[in-house]
Order: sequence, then C-alpha cells, then structure tokens
Amino acid sequence: MSPYRLLPLLAILPWTTPVAVAEKPHVVFVCGDHEYGGEVTMPMFAAELEKHYGMRATVLTAQPDQNAEENIPGLEALAGADLAVLYLRWRRLPQEQLAHLEAYLKSAKPLMGFRTTSHAFKYPKDHPLESWNGFAADALGAPPGWGADGHTHYGHQASTDVAIVPGAEKNPILLGITGPFHVRSWLYHVVPKWPPADATRLLIGTAVEPNKPAEPNPVAWTWKNKYGARTFFTTLGHPEDFQAEPMLRLVVNAVHWCLDRPIPDPWKGPFKMDAPYRGMVRPEKKK
Repeated sequence: MSPYRLLPLLAILPWTTPVAVAEKPHVVFVCGDHEYGGEVTMPMFAAELEKHYGMRATVLTAQPDQNAEENIPGLEALAGADLAVLYLRWRRLPQEQLAHLEAYLKSAKPLMGFRTTSHAFKYPKDHPLESWNGFAADALGAPPGWGADGHTHYGHQASTDVAIVPGAEKNPILLGITGPFHVRSWLYHVVPKWPPADATRLLIGTAVEPNKPAEPNPVAWTWKNKYGARTFFTTLGHPEDFQAEPMLRLVVNAVHWCLDRPIPDPWKGPFKMDAPYRGMVRPEKKK
C-alpha cells in the first residue's frame, strides 16, 4: 500500500474519463502538525469537497506518523494541484521534497493554510534551508515563525470568541456566517505587524480566560501573497473548532474563493469534521 493516501479512488477507475476528471478542481492537502490532528480532520474535509462540491482531492501526510518531521511523501502531486491546503508545524523536509512546494508557490496558484502553518518549518541555525522558517510571511501573510514579531498564544486553558470584522460582512467568504461564534482554539497573537496592511481581515478573535492580558487578534484573512497568488489563512484549526457550524461554512467558502469559484448558496450543510484533540504525542522511547 502506498505510504500516503490519494483521494479520490474514482480518479483511477477505468470508467472515469480524463475529461470528467479535468473538469474537477484538484485540491491537494499537505499535513504534518504534531498536535492538532490535521491528518485526521483534513481527510474529512477532503471527502466533503468530493462528495458535495464537485472537487477531487489528494491528502498527503507525514510518514510514518505526525511526528515525522522530515518526510511527507507524494508532494509531486502539487504539480497537478489547483489549490494547496497546508496544515504544517515545524517540518524539516529534505530539499527534494521541499522543491515541489517551492515550484507550487512560484506558479502563483492559490494557497490556504491552517493555524500552525504560521510556523510550518523549523530548520536549525545555519542550515541551508533555514530561510524557510519564515515561509508564512511571504506565502500567507502570517508571522515568520513562532516567537517572531511576538507570535505567541494565551495558554491552552483559553478559548476564543470569534466575530466578523466590521466592514467585512459582505465578503463572499463570510456568506452564511451571520454572528459571533465560539471555538476551542486558544487565540494566537499576531498583531500589530500581521497580517500585512494590504490583507483583508475577515474574523477577529477575543481570548476567553487568557493566561495574560490579551487584545483582540485577527483569526482569518485573505491576501495576495508575494508570489501573486490569492491566499486564505486562519489561525484557528483545533479539531474541536470544526464542531462549530460557522467554522465549517468558513472553510468550505474559503476553498471556493481560493479557486475563484462561486460560493455555494445554499451550501450543503454541516458535515462531520470532528476529531479528539490529542495534544503532543511523542513516540515512546525503546528501552
């Protein structure tokens, strides 16, 4: 069996015509985040896009598990992607794998990212690929790594109240999201520098029970990145966040916006994208 999972299987069945496949936007998910179970929630998202929204999806995950920081097989699939969706945290991919992501970025195709993708890479000091540690700044309009420009959070005990940024109510990505909602994600601190001034802020988060004085921070925005691509980024992404219907609507809308396709109206409704939060699970050391 292949070490990574390709979706959909229908794409390889003999009665599927090349024309039919070509008409479907191809969304490639790249996952490896240690903590939040992106390799569990993103396949659920991919399946929904295929089942109800006429897309096909490829899901790539770190191997042999989420703690494998140096291996995400199958990244050559990005060459055929119409949209890349990233859920990464502190990877150290080899040059031959990273080259596929670099080629995708330079193609100026759209990009979407979740939460820890603001610190997607963590190469050691003086490593030839160390500059990738600041990947999010150019690619997603997010801080260039954890701790950079004050990028931190307000404690795992906290959660977040989310509201629409005043003036953004008519943004197409917010179609169907009419009021405040609550998520489990503890708020990420990104202001004052991020997102960039030319980004469009969509949602603002307020920390609930923070472990230090907190101020509201953007939790979702769009931006034309340094490569010329349209991008959507959210600092949310705790698996329990997806139990909130507005969060599900947000990510479905964002995929359509990234692909420059009409926002579903009406949409197909809530779907299952919930998984238990596992936290950091390190492999047991052999005795």
